[in-house]
Amino acid sequence: MNNLKNALRSKNITIKDFATFLGVSEKTAQNKLSAKSDFTYSEVRKICKFLLPEYNSDYLFDETV
Repeated sequence: MNNLKNALRSKNITIKDFATFLGVSEKTAQNKLSAKSDFTYSEVRKICKFLLPEYNSDYLFDETV
């Protein structure tokens, strides 16, 4: 999730703002960003369509590093 974290940081989107956008708690958003829990398909689509449309999902959710 490093690409997603970096993309959020580059757009100055805080964990709190990200959590609000997803409709989850800050702790849940942190867990998702640290791969302790999974994003739902609808969350992935929402992120890619509305929040970070300049990136594709393969890039944002790449777990190889």
